[in-house]
Amino acid sequence: MIDVQTISILLVAGLLTGFSKLSVGGMGLLILPVLMISFSGPEALGLILPIYCLTDLIAITAYRQQINWPLLWRLLPMGLLGVVVGGWVLTEINAEQFTIMLGIIVVAMVVLGIWLDYRPAMFMRHRLVAYITGVASGFISLVANAAGPIMSLFMMEQRMSKQAYVSTRAWAFFMMNLIKIPVLWSLGVMHWESMYTSFYCIPGLLVGALIGAKLLEHIKPVHFKWLIRIIALMAAVKLLVIN
Repeated sequence: MIDVQTISILLVAGLLTGFSKLSVGGMGLLILPVLMISFSGPEALGLILPIYCLTDLIAITAYRQQINWPLLWRLLPMGLLGVVVGGWVLTEINAEQFTIMLGIIVVAMVVLGIWLDYRPAMFMRHRLVAYITGVASGFISLVANAAGPIMSLFMMEQRMSKQAYVSTRAWAFFMMNLIKIPVLWSLGVMHWESMYTSFYCIPGLLVGALIGAKLLEHIKPVHFKWLIRIIALMAAVKLLVIN
């Protein structure tokens, strides 16, 4: 039987996911730390993945034009390698080490996001960088669900149209999350019981998506982005110091 606090945490995680996907994005850094209030790190990974796949389906349904397939085919094979490496790492570390690793990754992704605001990244157009980005995105996505900044950095530098950028990014995350399912399932992190538990996120997800869609035109992304970064850093401090 799931207690009231756990259900509340699941609803909040769903709300953050829905709001992020249907508005300005960037909340992936927060969702896993929120779930870890009631669940261990690896267990939280298995819980949130079905909800991510559901929201990804919504995204690829909305954004299905001008997809840059050649770019995806450079990223995804190496993304699979990154996911496999991430799966191996999860088998080699304990819960405390996972918490520390997650805190470090959150801080690194916040720093990367700030760096992107002020520095060009022309080197991201090199073919070799596509392979490195694929590995890094797969690894970070599996162990922290926080590959958004590095994936965005790479795709923003590919000189794509806005429609192609949004569509290609949506499909990249959808395929990456599909790749993660058999890995997490084989590790015992994701299973039928965890999928059932993740259904408690759905009401929050629907509410968050509705709020995000309604407020999208009224939100100033630059202010919201800094709010997310501050909250993410606070979460990282909790993971690294308090735990």
